[in-house]
Amino acid sequence: MQLVQLLSRRDFKRIVKSYNGDYYTKKMDCWQQLMILLFAQLRELDSLRAINTAIRSCAERWVEIGIETSARSTLADANAKRSYQIFEELFYQLLKKCQSLAPHHGFRMNFPVFTQDSTLIPVCLSAFPWARYRKRKGAIKLHTLIDHEGALPSFIRMTDGKCHDVNAVKDPKFDFPALPPDSILTVDRGYLDFGWLQTLDQTGVTFVIRSKRNMDYHITGQHREPNKSRHILSDQLIELTGFYGQKHYPDKIRLIRYEYKDKDGDWREVSVMTNNLQLAASTIAALYKGRWEIEKFFRWIKQNLKIKSFIGTSENAVLTQVWVAMILYLLLSFIKYQTRFTAPLSELLKILREVALDTKSLIDYLRMNWANFCDIRSRPVQLSLL
Repeated sequence: MQLVQLLSRRDFKRIVKSYNGDYYTKKMDCWQQLMILLFAQLRELDSLRAINTAIRSCAERWVEIGIETSARSTLADANAKRSYQIFEELFYQLLKKCQSLAPHHGFRMNFPVFTQDSTLIPVCLSAFPWARYRKRKGAIKLHTLIDHEGALPSFIRMTDGKCHDVNAVKDPKFDFPALPPDSILTVDRGYLDFGWLQTLDQTGVTFVIRSKRNMDYHITGQHREPNKSRHILSDQLIELTGFYGQKHYPDKIRLIRYEYKDKDGDWREVSVMTNNLQLAASTIAALYKGRWEIEKFFRWIKQNLKIKSFIGTSENAVLTQVWVAMILYLLLSFIKYQTRFTAPLSELLKILREVALDTKSLIDYLRMNWANFCDIRSRPVQLSLL
């Protein structure tokens, strides 16, 4: 596949060697496993039998690529036994290349902007007993940190559904990255932990978080006069009066209330807190509105990538499939930024699904408009009678 030419084979071998991934491998090594899983993501194949049938239907091209086998048992064993950390490390290595090409975020500032959130992927508890969420339900929780420069996932952790959102950023075992000073982090109210917010403030990180309605506080003064033309209702300085709030965050916090129109045309009020005292209230409101970018990311990967149905039931197999799906997302983003492809990312994915095994250069396809591409792909193949 032309897609894997964007990956460094030498660096991948170094990663595989560090995890001893190809130990006692006869036919399907880690590189072949990666190509097969990427092909399954592109063609939306959701079972081992479907993958094997699709590869055998074009066996000549796969032999040229170097695939020796696509047997179901061989692929199942590879997904279950080879460490998912091989593909996790490949993801972060590819992320550095994408970040070097990513466009600047749309906010009027030079500070890096991040958003942290999580999403649930429901699974069958009887088939995935390690992913317990409720008494009779199973789910995997995908914790993601989005860098608004290019809308790239810069940090991903997968846990069972019971893991609380704030634990994924507080607990050292999850290795939440240390954000650079002067960066901005926007989060929802599920991450309201004043001890963690105090840690962010001490490291020079600006947080923007939605406040809870039953939060105990008293107003110490007016920070700035509200700007009614920008729908800012109030801009105040507050002190926490609750026992745990006052204990873990004794400093003053800025509380901003603003209103916005929802999709039905109704006005809704939102209250956000921040430790930044320099930015305008309208800018803080725009930063929190930009948190919607991570919701669009979750919706896109669920609609376009195979992360809701899995070809293996073990934890390692599921994590391997999710990491390969994230690698595909980075490859699509890299192609879009490198070629300056103006259409949405979903259109680029449609093209790659059609030309995954074609010998013609991918750049030639991307230079065409969508009408010419559909015309070429729809031309009937002339069959000769023997």
